[in-house]
Amino acid sequence: MVLEKNKSAGQLDLFLEQAGPSRRIWPVRELVEQARQLVEQRFADLWVEGEISNLRAAPSGHLYFTLKDAEAQLPVVLFRRQALLLRFAAADGLHVLVRGRVSVYEQRGQLQLVAETMEPVGAGSLQLAFEQLREKLRGEGLFDADRKRPIPAFPRAVGIITSPTGAVIRDFLKVAGRRHAALNVLLSPVTVQGESSAAEIEAAIAALNASGLVDLIVVARGGGSLEDIAPFNSERVARAIATSGVPVVSAVGHETDFTIADFVADLRAPTPSAAAELITEAQYRVADRVEEQAVRLERAMRYLGLLARRRLDAIQTDRMESRMTAAFRRLGQRLDDAGFRMQSAMVRVMEGNRRLLADLAGEVALYDPRQRLQRARQRLGFAGMQLEHGMSRSLTSLATLRHELYARLHALSPLSVLERGYALVQGPDGALISSCAQLGAGDLVTTRLHHGSFASRVENLQPASATRKPKSQKK
Repeated sequence: MVLEKNKSAGQLDLFLEQAGPSRRIWPVRELVEQARQLVEQRFADLWVEGEISNLRAAPSGHLYFTLKDAEAQLPVVLFRRQALLLRFAAADGLHVLVRGRVSVYEQRGQLQLVAETMEPVGAGSLQLAFEQLREKLRGEGLFDADRKRPIPAFPRAVGIITSPTGAVIRDFLKVAGRRHAALNVLLSPVTVQGESSAAEIEAAIAALNASGLVDLIVVARGGGSLEDIAPFNSERVARAIATSGVPVVSAVGHETDFTIADFVADLRAPTPSAAAELITEAQYRVADRVEEQAVRLERAMRYLGLLARRRLDAIQTDRMESRMTAAFRRLGQRLDDAGFRMQSAMVRVMEGNRRLLADLAGEVALYDPRQRLQRARQRLGFAGMQLEHGMSRSLTSLATLRHELYARLHALSPLSVLERGYALVQGPDGALISSCAQLGAGDLVTTRLHHGSFASRVENLQPASATRKPKSQKK
């Protein structure tokens, strides 16, 4: 490591010496390339802790984000091959540890971290709690082999505690039905992750023991992260398994997953499907031998895997292949960068077209015949209302005039005079008598009153010059 530092320092001094007195003019690409090589040699493998922000997933499968803390930030790229190996979903705001190498993205002259693996900060606390509880229960003897009960070779009924909607119950029933068709399986549904999961599993174990219907209990769920399988690492589930009067088989996670429930249970199955295979074996005590062989095989596989990993680490990757891989990755990053720029340009063009279309639509609306027709209808309606009000006023005036004329006509009508006590006198020929000269003594006249009429004969005539008598003395 000291030699590598001295070598890098010597290259840096040579770089500065070449750029100084001789006034060498560096092309940008060559300068950035030289800087990238120096940075990659100096920071080839390191761990960086920070918070994820500005996470972007490219269509190629690469992940781009910024790793930041309170003082600084660093662009990070996680290529598709490494991203597929993550056991959790990266998200903004997540506090993580990232392992990788520092490089320079030449197209922007930008320092970046090329990530190889990533894990969330906090998994260490769960692991510490796991280790502490394991040591505590081991000290109490809950893991001792002499307290474990043998699994029934031919169980009549098996109770399985798992989620009713997951793939675990389907796989278990499929294997058990194929290997032991007469086996009765009683499902006790629970949630297999979350805060209430441990209490539900504990209650299900107690309920199956109290029922007396099963000869064996299987506690099962699929694989997941340490947070997902946390209920099976809880003390209450471990003690419920330890106090169970019915033998318990633990089948949690994948073959490489170990939980507290696995250590306390009478038998650990690598997977739920393997649990169905183990409990349906026909030979007496074959389950104990299978468990022992599985543990030995697991240890051997781990040992062989460790040896293979060491041999792989000792083998130096061909430099040409490494350069080609790095070049392909840089090309892929450039392609993603171009795709992001093209997407932004398309969004800007579409937004401009949308605004232009809105402006044209507004101008067209000013000359729309429907708008003109609507305005004409409004004017026609207003004119109709004015005409209606004018006609109403004219009819009111005519009615008033009619009443005035009727009153005047009524006042001039002879009939109205009769109402005031006057009378009309008609001669024998029916003509109105207005003077005594029109009558002679003995003439028969008709007098018309307001109500009715009567006939009378003239006996005495008095000329107009004579003294007039009151109306009541007329005959």
